[in-house]
Amino acid sequence: MAFICRFAPSPTGPLHIGGVRTALFNWLLAKKNKGKFYLRIEDTDKERSKEEFKKQIIESLDWIGIKHDDKEYIQSKNINKHKEIAHELLKKDFAYKCYCSEEEIKEQKEKCKKQGIPYVYNRKWRDPKDLPIPKNIQPVIRFKSKISGNSIVKDLVQGEINIANSIIEDFVILRQDGSPTYQLSAVVDDHLMKITHVIRGDDHKINTFKQKQIYEALKWDIPQFAHIPLIHSEKGSKLSKRDMASTIGDYIKKGIISDALRNYLLRLGWAHKDKEIFTLKESIELFDLKGVGKSPSKLDLTRILSLNEYYIKHMDEKKLFELFKVFSKKFRKKVESSKEKSILKSMSFLKNKAKTLDDIYCNSEYILQDDIKISPEDSKLLDSTSKNIIKDFLFQFEKMSNVNKENLEKTFKGLIDKHKTNFKGVGQPLRIVLTGSKFGPGIYDIILSLSKDEVIKRLS
Repeated sequence: MAFICRFAPSPTGPLHIGGVRTALFNWLLAKKNKGKFYLRIEDTDKERSKEEFKKQIIESLDWIGIKHDDKEYIQSKNINKHKEIAHELLKKDFAYKCYCSEEEIKEQKEKCKKQGIPYVYNRKWRDPKDLPIPKNIQPVIRFKSKISGNSIVKDLVQGEINIANSIIEDFVILRQDGSPTYQLSAVVDDHLMKITHVIRGDDHKINTFKQKQIYEALKWDIPQFAHIPLIHSEKGSKLSKRDMASTIGDYIKKGIISDALRNYLLRLGWAHKDKEIFTLKESIELFDLKGVGKSPSKLDLTRILSLNEYYIKHMDEKKLFELFKVFSKKFRKKVESSKEKSILKSMSFLKNKAKTLDDIYCNSEYILQDDIKISPEDSKLLDSTSKNIIKDFLFQFEKMSNVNKENLEKTFKGLIDKHKTNFKGVGQPLRIVLTGSKFGPGIYDIILSLSKDEVIKRLS
């Protein structure tokens, strides 16, 4: 059987990190089984849907390496088909027109609230008999849910889920304005797209039971469902868009690499033995739904940074440099072409202990900046002895025909002996003048990363 999966976000806000993981799991399941993965933009909420969010969703998935097959499917273009199916259900007596006013529904909800029970529509218009049809109310169309018995879903993650049909209300499939609701549109689109597997958050479980009844009424093939636990914040609550680092853009701004975030999301609620690091090829080959846990996963920024550090350390330096350039241009300052060679040759130590691309930027600021500013606090460290050391070093450095680590070590040893100090006594004042800070990379690395003329200019 061909596997056909989809990811169906609404463009009503930036793509949430939980959505990215859902997309990843669907994509991996399809690719593992040599199937298809489609992107469906569910834009039927015209008031809240925005083109900018649609663009952000597509760009975010592309950034993390999730490529959808064919062109993205736009749900609103199929709205007439959704309406047609609603009227077919009405005609076959699987749905009915409900003339309850907004006030009536509100009253029912408040009554349930007072009694401390969940609201379920009272099915007033399911069998209206002699009820007079109001002239001033446009009806909604409700699906006739099963009243007795139980329904079972054989979930690929949660196992068999069994619920009483009585808890499922007669839900709306067409609103007063004639627009279809999510429950109907999702079923029609999944059917037309021949979707075989649906992986989504476990907050959709009740929707699955509602949608299953629509499939059964229309005698359509029902996809297999897998409900994955939600991602929780570090505090343990459900992750929301208000949380810091809840959207993919938050991670890109921090300087997280796409491979690292994808690896982290793969392991967030899924495991394969004790393996932690997965290449893209391994992710596709090893992914299965048996490895998905049933408990919510907690977002751990420390772990994301640790993984990112691993990828930075092991990545090809030319590739890392290209990522760094893109990041700098977008979030910091464009790397001038005259500085590129220095940054690239120094990447081996600039990336040392860097957890993000932003850390690499901070480590390389002394190369990127033409004017070095020394803080008042660090200026106090440049006493008369320090200034004499700088002067003596400059004198010898200007005469140095070959600037390399061996010659620098000899010069440093001579200065340590002459000024009766230690390595820090020589290195710190030089570092402050060359970078503007007493903190930073090793002093030999700093000197070798700059041109000879630039070192002389800064020390002078």
